[in-house]
Amino acid sequence: MTPHAPSTDRARWFALAVLCAGMLMIILDGSIVTVALPAIQADLAFSPEDLTWTVNAYLIAFGGLLLLAGRLGDLLGRRRMFVAGLVIFTAASLLCGVAGSQEVLIGARFLQGIGGAMASAVSLGMIVTLFPEPGERGRAIGAFSFVGAAGASIGQVLGGVLTEAVGWHWIFFVNLPIGLVAVLLSLKVLAADGPARSLRGLDLPGAALVTAGLMTGVYAIVSIDRHGRLALLLGAVAVLLLTGFVLRQRQAAEPLLPLRLLRSRTTAGANLVQILMVSALFGFQVLIALYLQNVLGYGAAATGFAMLPAALTIGAVSLFLSARLNARFGERAVLLGGLALLVAAIGLLTQLPVDASYPVHLLPTMLLAGGFGLAISALTSLAMADASPEDAGVTSGLFNTTQQVGGALGVAVLATLAGSRADTLLADGASAQAALTDGFRLAFGIGTGLLVLAFVLAATLLRRPARADAPAAVHALV
Repeated sequence: MTPHAPSTDRARWFALAVLCAGMLMIILDGSIVTVALPAIQADLAFSPEDLTWTVNAYLIAFGGLLLLAGRLGDLLGRRRMFVAGLVIFTAASLLCGVAGSQEVLIGARFLQGIGGAMASAVSLGMIVTLFPEPGERGRAIGAFSFVGAAGASIGQVLGGVLTEAVGWHWIFFVNLPIGLVAVLLSLKVLAADGPARSLRGLDLPGAALVTAGLMTGVYAIVSIDRHGRLALLLGAVAVLLLTGFVLRQRQAAEPLLPLRLLRSRTTAGANLVQILMVSALFGFQVLIALYLQNVLGYGAAATGFAMLPAALTIGAVSLFLSARLNARFGERAVLLGGLALLVAAIGLLTQLPVDASYPVHLLPTMLLAGGFGLAISALTSLAMADASPEDAGVTSGLFNTTQQVGGALGVAVLATLAGSRADTLLADGASAQAALTDGFRLAFGIGTGLLVLAFVLAATLLRRPARADAPAAVHALV
């Protein structure tokens, strides 16, 4: 089901601004919580293991429901799904803010994940509908990517400042005005959906298999560092469930994920590249924050400000450069350039010393991280390039799903490797700072390898016809 797009250019760009505002709140929440975790642990008496569930509960719900939410948006209406997701997310944020126990906070975070999945899953589908012309779509996706970087940068700084100034509860209360305004403007600005299609055609067995499979898989990923054997068993269960889902999609009259989407080399390749890229980058975001605090002794607010150059560079590249470069050189060439910068950025961190100087050892990485602004905009355009209006929602949901699963995988695996290496060195008599630093260097080395693999796959899988107006040198590249 495809809603009518707003009739004027001004209305379309205003609608994009509303979509970006809603996503800003969701992305902001993802980064703002990380900085506040020590304060939450102290206030609610979390054990170190239980504390991770303030993040994991959100990731499990978010990653597990994205694909289903995207298909429901195609059937019921994308504006309806987007607004309902914002309402649930905002209400859950209030519940998080007033939480006085571990159980209430974890439950509210799970509810936030549900709302975040509903809103996120259909956002790109609505952008594709609003901006069918490739040039405009590129600029719109660049602006959308900028909001992602802006949310991350605001969250990192605001999380530290609010936590130190007025308490961790306010990191959730800050969502309330944003959510309220976004809901009201969505109802006013976004084009109304047509009549909802019947859910009788929805592949309910497929929905159960993929939701259970994704939730089980994300749970296995985020718990691998604490429950190794159980996590491996759950991982095997997740593979079986997802295999059953694929077999079901081949038989269903109205499949939840039409397998024809994955027959597109561009769609399948873009999602595979994204898993590798975000695994490395999400792991970097968490591990560098731990390095700053646990090795260099930075506080919460100082950590946020230290990571700010990376987010600002990513945001500036996304907003001002990515669309122009995509239009001139093609998305594949821009993606490869962005990935090359990221390989250099994370590769530098494999040489981190215990007593690092921020300007010498860390600032270059923060600036080179701007390559993510190039890569994610180009990758998003490639992932949505072959989506028909009828499948835009589920294609958007698939792209968001691989992003969340890749992020969870990167954080869990890289953090586990870093911790294991540090524990081994501590047992051998190394100092805590030296052991931690060596563990981080190992993890950054693995992350660099993931980015190199992403570069190779992008170069081989994402071959698209050269543009007629591209320079001859670029024709040789693509």
